[in-house]
Amino acid sequence: MNATQTLQSKTFSAKPAEAQAERKWWVVDAKDQPLGRLASQIAMVLRGKNKPTFTPHVDTGDFVVVVNAQSVKLTGRKLQQKKYVRHSGEPGGFREEVYEKLLVRMPELPITKAVKGMLPKNVLGRQLLTKLKVYPGPDHPHAAQKPEVLK
Repeated sequence: MNATQTLQSKTFSAKPAEAQAERKWWVVDAKDQPLGRLASQIAMVLRGKNKPTFTPHVDTGDFVVVVNAQSVKLTGRKLQQKKYVRHSGEPGGFREEVYEKLLVRMPELPITKAVKGMLPKNVLGRQLLTKLKVYPGPDHPHAAQKPEVLK
């Protein structure tokens, strides 16, 4: 073994127990922020890509609390034109709803769906989504965790 081989660093891989020990809580104000840009920022923090300890197959991300979800902004005419669609699987079970009405009925759903679409489609992605907490108004019950404001 020569000197250049000893100076090379090894690839870091986080262990699940190590990742859980260093979780932080972040609070994001969604008021007047574009939905897609907000969702991509949240997905990055949930996944842990903003940390030097990021490991693709381990949950190294933090918790994210989103407040003022009902005030999220959709650009252009998306509020009237974008539709939320679902199907029950039964014949005639197709349902669609305009985002304008969906924001009134379930204000946290558009942010949750946007973030879910940006996470991995596997067990890890479903686990990451449990660390997202979305609230329609300015109040949230996570003050005891001392969340920091995410810029």
